[in-house]
Amino acid sequence: MTLSLNQMAEAARALDGPLFADVPGDLAVSFEFFPPKTPAMHDALWQAVETLVPLNPRFFSVTYGAGGTTRERTHATVARIAAETPVPAAAHLTCVNATAEELDVIADEYWHAGVRHIVALRGDPPGGEASFTPVAGGHASAADLVKALRKRHPFEISVSCYPETHPEAPSPTADLEALKAKHDAGASRAISQFFFEPDTFFRFRDKVAAAGLDVELVPGILPVTNFANLTRMAAGCNTNVPAWMAKLFAGLDDKPAARQLVAATVAAELARRLYAGGVRHFHFYTLNRAELSYAICHLLGVRPAEVLAA
Repeated sequence: MTLSLNQMAEAARALDGPLFADVPGDLAVSFEFFPPKTPAMHDALWQAVETLVPLNPRFFSVTYGAGGTTRERTHATVARIAAETPVPAAAHLTCVNATAEELDVIADEYWHAGVRHIVALRGDPPGGEASFTPVAGGHASAADLVKALRKRHPFEISVSCYPETHPEAPSPTADLEALKAKHDAGASRAISQFFFEPDTFFRFRDKVAAAGLDVELVPGILPVTNFANLTRMAAGCNTNVPAWMAKLFAGLDDKPAARQLVAATVAAELARRLYAGGVRHFHFYTLNRAELSYAICHLLGVRPAEVLAA
């Protein structure tokens, strides 16, 4: 069989590359958790934290429930991470169902607990409401929250961004303007909503650059733990799930071990391609389970210091 020049070039690329997605050792990672509801969930969360600590992440972030419903649990989790691990803790904070004065108090509590990083979000509308409406005396946007936090304490502040446009934004341009407002208010980093194809992130990054925004963009990576749940989550946040993913995960609903292997491979390949495009920090949505995130990091060459030194 005679190979064309294109086929020969493709074969050379395939043979020259490694059989895994390892990348050079200049990659940073961070991980997101949600506050546990039960003692069993608390134990599972802390086991995940302890599993991921040796990877030396830039930070662990902990989400904040809709309407502040997890305020105490979020604070307890963040405070424990700050007190008992060497990894910086980042607390999510939202504008929903809270006055500016109440949020100032929460910010003070985090500062006094040793927390120096806030993920500042407007927050989703409370259940049953179609759009966000600030309470009397509350902040109307994430940009307002960022500005207030900056005045309160010298926090490091991350915010959110949406490569496929926030579902409530009237246009992509308006969505970029909202990101600019957060950046101008003092945010130093924007962590993206999850997405599944590298070009989605690259196109967004190009639009941000074209708008004159000099802000660190960190891709949010969501490994697939349950494909049906993932499609529901994606529909709610305007994230496209490519047809190839549905085909890839078809038939794996009752095969969790096989699904994990496929999910880790897909996410590692996404990260590898993002790395090739210049990305050097990945934020993993762990869903309080460490196995997938740990496996993906291992494939990328992010490993405990004693393993790397061996």
